[in-house]
Parts: sequence; structure tokens; C-alpha cells
Amino acid sequence: MNPTTHQERQEKFQETLVSARRTMLMSEILKLAGDSFRASKTRFALTALGMVIGTASVILVVTIGMTGKQYILELIQKIGTNSVEVEYAGGGATAAERVRYNDFLTREDEKAVDQQVPGVMYSSPVLTMHNRISFPGGIQKDTVVLGVTPEYQQIRNLIVTQGRFFDQTDDSAHIKCAVVTQQFAKEQYGSDDLAIGQTFQVLGIPFTIIGVFKESVSDFGQSEIEDQTVLVPYTVARYFTGTERVNQIYFSLQSMNEVPEAAREIVHVIGLRHKSDSIYRAQTLSDLLVTAAEIADALTVVLVMVATVTLAVGGVGIMNIMLANVRSRIREIGIRKALGATYREIKLQFLTEAVLISLTGGIVGSVVGLAIPFSIRIFSGYDFPISWLSVVIALTAATLVGVIFGTVPATRAAQMDPVESLKYE
Repeated sequence: MNPTTHQERQEKFQETLVSARRTMLMSEILKLAGDSFRASKTRFALTALGMVIGTASVILVVTIGMTGKQYILELIQKIGTNSVEVEYAGGGATAAERVRYNDFLTREDEKAVDQQVPGVMYSSPVLTMHNRISFPGGIQKDTVVLGVTPEYQQIRNLIVTQGRFFDQTDDSAHIKCAVVTQQFAKEQYGSDDLAIGQTFQVLGIPFTIIGVFKESVSDFGQSEIEDQTVLVPYTVARYFTGTERVNQIYFSLQSMNEVPEAAREIVHVIGLRHKSDSIYRAQTLSDLLVTAAEIADALTVVLVMVATVTLAVGGVGIMNIMLANVRSRIREIGIRKALGATYREIKLQFLTEAVLISLTGGIVGSVVGLAIPFSIRIFSGYDFPISWLSVVIALTAATLVGVIFGTVPATRAAQMDPVESLKYE
């Protein structure tokens, strides 16, 4: 027989023997862990409870964070994240030129953008005027009057609470109608429904209220709409100024993702129609949306880190129970070592028990953490966002906690002297 072939067979036999021995050891370790858990079910359940709470907390915190983020982004989107506001920002090379420089926006700019920039769904000019209107009690208030087109309602996501918004017929026929804010209707006439059909004067011209509106979400006075704001058709407002110039032009895009590129194109198209020194500025809310998303994500991360403290507390509980478990099983450890169990086998036995406790608690906690948002989704109909990544993170963290906090008891058990262990009473 070839000596080399015989040696190779011997090596393969030894590898197979070692592999089989390790397999038996692992199966034995799992069996011993199961026997240990069955012998002390209450202790096992209470030890795993900390991991159940910690894992469920991580999943619920992520769910709450994602829900809050979704809610915040929906509110911001209602303000008009798909819109682009363009305004004239001045021009001229010197200070003296900038004073008398006049190159305002016009309706022709709006039409050019509608034709040349793809993705624009709605557009509306905004012509701003101020008028002092008398309110009950002899009070006069400075009221903002905005001349806009019917598309302004879609661009700003305005909600008509009573009556209707003026349409293309009203705009084309120069109908002297108005849509007012809820605050204006309440202070002037007492309620929204009582304001419909009432007449008031703007710069001496009577206007009839056909609708009452409110913003989809409060912007805390950061837009052109104030508490006492009156919206009138642009074609009517234009006659008060006697000029074609426009303060701002609003454009609404099909998607928020199109806004940055569309804003640049809009400014470019308008710039080509005016003097080279004229400056036009485009403002969007897309940056605000991105910032809000980043803040929400950061808060979620912080909350998850706080929730992991619960996992750490559960890990300490596992370590304490396992240390007590080691102390109560000293004679068992001594007998196993006397029968040939190695340092590695003893350590692996107790470490496996710690990991199984931690992982079992993690699995139960994951089920609980997912059951709560799923139940709310089923019974309330609200689409709670659920992250399966949070389950992976929670289970991974639970396993790591079992390994980290189970190492000390396992090492202590493995380091015991077999002679002294057999003498232990």
C-alpha cells in the first residue's frame, strides 16, 4: 500500500471523527440546555422577559419614529413641496441703477414657462395689494388682497370650507368675486356660511364673497397668505394696478423629484426674456422636506439607542441568572470535567444557554413588537409603516447581548477546578 495514500486516509478519518464528535457535542449541549430550561421554567421565563421587553421596545420605537416621520412629511407636502415660486429680485450694475431698475415678471413669462418646461401642471401669478377694510366695532384692518388665477387653489392645496373657488369663467368674465379666509369670515360676519353672498369693498369696488378657504396645514405666517387675506381673480386685480407686472409666479410640478431641475429651467427661461442684468429667484420647499426627513431619522436613531438600554438591562439580568446557575451546578461541572469535558466544551455549554435565553426573548419580543402596529393597522385602518429591518436589528442585538453577557458566567464555569468542584457540597 502506498504510504502517502494510507496517511491521507488516516487524516481524513481523524477529520471525520473530530467533526462527528463536535456534532455530538453541540447536540448534547443543546439537549442539556433544554433540560436545564425545563427544570427551571419560571427562572427561564423571567430571565427572558427582559429581552422580550427590550426587543419589543426597539421595534416599537422604530415604528413610532417612522410614523412620526411620515406624518411630518405629509404635513409639509400639503404646504406645496411640488411648487416653485419665482420672484423678481432686482437688477442693475450700480446702486443708482438698482433703484430705478424695473424688469418685473409678466403673464407672458408664465405662459412661456408653461410651454417650455416639461412637468408643469399648474401655474398662477400673484398680484399683491393692500386695502384697509372696516370690521365690526369700528375697527379697520390692513387686509391683503391677492389677485390669482383658479389654478392657485391646486398649487397651494387650499381647502374651501364653504361655497366655491372662482373658476375660469369668473376669471375670463372679470367677475368681481372673492374667496376669503376663515378668520376674515368669522371676524366680519360671524361664521363661514354667513359670509357667503356678502358684499364688501376693495378700493371702493364692491366684491361678493363666493367662498371661504383655509390652508391644508398652518405655515405659521411664512407664506403670502395671512389671517385676513382676500383672493380675487387676477384679471380683476390687474385693473387696480394698471400694469402688467406680477409680484410672484407659482408653478406646480408633477413630482417633488422634478422640482430642483425645473426650478433652474424656469429661471433660465424667464431670464432669456428679460434684461441680462435682471435677477430672478426661485424658491422651493424641497430642501425643507429633505431637512425634516433627516431630523426625523436622527431622532429615530436616538430613540433606538435609548431603547437598547433596555436590552442592556436584560443582558445584566441574564448574566446574574447564569452566574447563579453556574454556582448551583458546580458538581455537575466537576463530573463533566472528570469524564473528559474540555474547557471549550464547558464554556460553550453555558454560553449557548445564555444565547438561547436571549434569542428566545428576542423572538417573542419581535412578535409582540410587530403584533401591536399590525393590530392598530387592522382595527384603525391607519397604514402604520413597519420596518422589517428593525426586527433584524433587534434579533441581532439580542444575540449579541446573550454572547456578551453570557461570556463571564461561561468563562467562570470553564475555569473551575474539577477536583474542587467534585468536593463542593
